[in-house]
Amino acid sequence: MGVYHNGLSPHREGSFVDSLADSEPTAVDHQPESAFVEGGCASYLTVLGAFLALFCSFGQVSSFGTFQSWYETHQLDRSPTSIAWIGSLQLWMFFFSGGFIGRIFDSYGPRVLMILGTLLHSFSLMMTSLSTEYYQFILCQGVLFGLSTGMLFYPSLASVSTHFQKYRATAIGISVAGSSVGGIIYPVILDHLFPKLGFAWTVRILGFLGLGICSTAVALVSRRPNPHCAATARPWFDVGVVRDVPFVLLVCGSFLICFAIFIPFFYIISYASANSLSLATPFYLLSIMNAGGVLGRIAPAVLSDAIGRFNLLIPSALLSGVMCLGLWLCAQTRAEIIAFAFLYGFFSGAFISGINPCVAQISEMREVGTRMGMLYTLVSLPSLFGGPAAGALLARANGSYTPVIILSGSLLVAGSLIILCSRLKVNCRLCAKV
Repeated sequence: MGVYHNGLSPHREGSFVDSLADSEPTAVDHQPESAFVEGGCASYLTVLGAFLALFCSFGQVSSFGTFQSWYETHQLDRSPTSIAWIGSLQLWMFFFSGGFIGRIFDSYGPRVLMILGTLLHSFSLMMTSLSTEYYQFILCQGVLFGLSTGMLFYPSLASVSTHFQKYRATAIGISVAGSSVGGIIYPVILDHLFPKLGFAWTVRILGFLGLGICSTAVALVSRRPNPHCAATARPWFDVGVVRDVPFVLLVCGSFLICFAIFIPFFYIISYASANSLSLATPFYLLSIMNAGGVLGRIAPAVLSDAIGRFNLLIPSALLSGVMCLGLWLCAQTRAEIIAFAFLYGFFSGAFISGINPCVAQISEMREVGTRMGMLYTLVSLPSLFGGPAAGALLARANGSYTPVIILSGSLLVAGSLIILCSRLKVNCRLCAKV
């Protein structure tokens, strides 16, 4: 199914574009505005539940740089590139599972998926606490934890999308901010507990904490019923999207961006250490980066509801690349690296929270979960290879971060330009609210 509805064929693109320009609720908003009640108790509780789910799941994924630093010095006798595969597998499993999880969500809703995700989240951490060999960390922290993150992330965010029209981007931005709050808190927890309790009990505490918080999220998250979308047998992957040029371009741009966007999260600590900062400062750079992400996920999301979701997504990705090429490349002092960490966290966080509303904007409501899942599945490969590729470049450059930074910044800029083409296919007027 394409995004065109009400009997419009893909060749009658003008009518669809006009509807985008005249009314912010678009193809996904199939219900008349008068019939759609914005907000309500269930809607706000769903936002809270999604915030909690992402706090525990993607909040820990965002904190993997802390684990990488610990593994390099205490836990695993492996190269930084080998250890980076653990975090990259987390991201790959998270992204790759999106297509399947999104389709299950469309058919059965969020509850079963989130219950299973909660149990797997806790189980994977308990098994990680018992791990001693490299392959065990790969399986438990890489594969199982990454899958549990997908089972919590996709259903909760897709549920938020069904509850809001006018303020959808704001609601999703608040929800996704949970991952940044987790990215602030988890490095601090790990910093304090690793030396006092050791690795095993620290990770077990994370497992117990996740079990309680994610169980609360399961109870809060609900999907808004949509009587206008009858249940139909549809394929797991919507092959019809190849005719939907805006969606295809959005995926292509995201493909390049996701190769690069997590590289600073993996290597900011080692970069700071290589530039002779104190040991405490590099360790907390992830918290600073994720603190910027909290603002980046909420403030631009609120603004995007006023000026357009694509209109905020594109500069967010572009400025993430500019921060790499213009600030990280030149950063030598503590103040410069801290400034980069905060600003990059802000702009990259704005992209991460902004991509889902853009998918929802150009999709039918019954296809939101499937299309979000398709997007994340297709960008799983660049997410898998981005971190290790950066590590390989670092090794070939004899420890110089210049090639890594140029790679990250260039791909972010290129991806933002492709998404600009997607936005222009939706509406070619630069001043239009898209």
